[in-house]
Amino acid sequence: MQRLDSGSPVPAPLRGAIVALGNFDGFHLGHQAVVGRAIARARAEGRPAIVATFDPHPQRYFRPDSPHFRLTTLDQRAALFAAAGADAMFVFRFDAGLAGLSAQGFAQAQLVEAIGAAGVVTGGDFTFGKGREGDTARLAALGAELGFTADVVAPVTLNGETVSSSRIREHLHEGRPRDAAAMLTRPFAIAGEVIGGDRRGRELGYPTANMRLANYLRPAYGIYAVRGRLPDGRVLDGVANLGIRPTFDPPVELLESFFFDFSGDLYGQMLEVELVDYLRAEAKFDSLDALVVQMDQDAAKARAALRA
Repeated sequence: MQRLDSGSPVPAPLRGAIVALGNFDGFHLGHQAVVGRAIARARAEGRPAIVATFDPHPQRYFRPDSPHFRLTTLDQRAALFAAAGADAMFVFRFDAGLAGLSAQGFAQAQLVEAIGAAGVVTGGDFTFGKGREGDTARLAALGAELGFTADVVAPVTLNGETVSSSRIREHLHEGRPRDAAAMLTRPFAIAGEVIGGDRRGRELGYPTANMRLANYLRPAYGIYAVRGRLPDGRVLDGVANLGIRPTFDPPVELLESFFFDFSGDLYGQMLEVELVDYLRAEAKFDSLDALVVQMDQDAAKARAALRA
C-alpha cells in the first residue's frame, strides 16, 4: 500500500479512485464499513481504492489544549488500511490552508484536483469545509457538479449500541477494554519505543518494558493483562501497569509491561502493547514486600485472563 499526502501529487495509476473519506481514528466497525464499501466499489469498477484521513486530527488543530484522545497513530492506521485491502492512504495535512477552505473549495481542490476521485464514500456524520458547512448532502450535490459520486454508509450498531470513537473512548476511560475491543474488532493498542527506566521492576523480579503514552488517549490507570507485539512478529503475553506508579517518587506516567517467559533486551525497539483486560486500579503500597505480593497476584490473574 502506498502512503501519500497532500504535499505531493497522486500518481497517475491511483487517480480515478474510489475514496473512503474520514478521520478513521481507531478504525472501528463503523469505519471498516465505510472503507469496505469503498474497496468493494473500487474492485467492482476496476478502480484503485484510497483511504483518505487527516493529520493532525481537526480537533487537535482547533483545540490544541484538548486532553489526549487519539486511539491510533498514523502508522497504526496505515497498517489497518493496508490489511483491509486499500491501495493507498492519502493524508490531508490539516493546517490553516485546509481549515480555511469552503466546502466547494475542498471538493474542487482536494477531491477533484489533488486526488482525482471518481467516487467518495463517507459515514453519515461526515462534515467538511470551513465552519463545517458541508455535510453528506452537500457532498453529493458537489459530486454531481464536479464529476464524482458520493455514497453514505449508515452507522453500525453492536448489541443495540451505535459504534463510535467517542463510545470506545468512554469504555477505555472507564476500564472496559473488552467492550472497546468489541467495537474495534481488536484490543486497543499503544505503540512506541521502549525506553530506559529506573530498573525498580528488575530489582523486584519483574523487569518491565517501559513506554511513554505520547498522544494516545489515557485509559483508566491500573493493571492490565496485555499482549506485546515485537517487530519480528513475536507475541508476548504479560501484565502491565498503566499510570503514575504511586508507590514511587516522583510520579511518572508510563506503560510498564512485564512479559511472561521472556528474557532479553527490548530497549530502543518499537513495541505495540494491546490492553486485553483491566484487572484493578492503581494503588499505593506501604512496603515493597506488599507490592511484590500484589504483583504476583496480578501476574496470575493476567495469565488466567489471557487464557480466557
